[in-house]
Amino acid sequence: MSAQSPVRWTDPEQQELEERVAAAELAWLSMDVDVQTLRVEIDNFALIHHQLLGPLYARLDELDALVAEAVAARTGDPEDLRRAAEARQQVEELPDLDALFDSVREKSGEGADEAPPPPAAPARVRPGKEAQRIYRELVRRAHPDLTTDGAEQQRRAEFLVRVNEAYAYGDTAALEGLAAEWSTAPEAAPAVDSPDRLGWLRRRLDWLTAKITETATEQVRLEQTPMGQLLALAPQDPDRLLEQLAEELLARAAAQQAELERLLGAPDRPVGHNGTDPNRPQENPTMFAQIPTIDAASVPADAALLDVREKDEWDAGHVDGALHIPIGEVIARIGELPDEKLYVLCRVGGRSAQVVQYLVQQGRDAVNVDGGMYAWEGAGRPMVSSSGQAAFVL
Repeated sequence: MSAQSPVRWTDPEQQELEERVAAAELAWLSMDVDVQTLRVEIDNFALIHHQLLGPLYARLDELDALVAEAVAARTGDPEDLRRAAEARQQVEELPDLDALFDSVREKSGEGADEAPPPPAAPARVRPGKEAQRIYRELVRRAHPDLTTDGAEQQRRAEFLVRVNEAYAYGDTAALEGLAAEWSTAPEAAPAVDSPDRLGWLRRRLDWLTAKITETATEQVRLEQTPMGQLLALAPQDPDRLLEQLAEELLARAAAQQAELERLLGAPDRPVGHNGTDPNRPQENPTMFAQIPTIDAASVPADAALLDVREKDEWDAGHVDGALHIPIGEVIARIGELPDEKLYVLCRVGGRSAQVVQYLVQQGRDAVNVDGGMYAWEGAGRPMVSSSGQAAFVL
């Protein structure tokens, strides 16, 4: 019977701490991987979301502003005017998202032809005594020359870059965090049988607990961002989610376009279609008897003409030299109108009357051409087409 080797005695407290530290390290590393993955997924989703839906959001915001402005022009109510101003301001204050995402790509090295400029040097500060003490201690303990191992020298050099940056800003809190990180790093761990091992395990466990809390907080923050909440609706199929959002935005835009046409007296037609219903009157010029009006034959030859019909109507036949702005775009493009007296045309005078009514309310000098392009054609006034073929009123 062979003699048994004596069983090595192990401190129960140290053994428990060893197990808790190992478990905490595993939990922290798993959480950190999950958070980094979530961050990448959200960034990618945000980029695709902007590229696919950004134009739709911008169009919807513009339509919201146009509708609010049309309502305000009709009522003149101070509250409606305030809402219109707020809606327009929201459109004007939208950030240039394309430029924003281009800058993100440049920072990540995508599409950059040259290296970005170096960061600005920090403002000169005088670190306090505590910052100086921690800095000296960290440099003394983590200096690369204290080891001959190449990989360890590299690790120490990278760590000291962070130390130097914190010291340059006089950031005592950051230096304290770096000191805790260095003192609890696995590379700094005393041997298992060292009397310093127990104290290191306690510090390491405290540091890991703080990192777990920090990582969990970051995960919650990411999940609660607008893009994080959106991605959470369909984490396994984000492409389908984007399709559904696009469908909803298109429906909302169509509804707002129809409302804008109704407010401005545009023809009752499907959104995006320029056809007309011959069985239903589309313009009623008698509704606007109080606005300035002139017959087509009396319009001066050198008059500034504004044609508010749709593009296909314009292409079929229009007055040479007239300014073409479809009725749905008049409010947004009002800055393009000349300061002189405007003679406004449409097909029979209904849409143009709505525009004249709006312009007069804005203090502009505008006159409605009674009977529109039908009257213009009937008076024998000249017309041209966009194709060069014989012009006609559509």
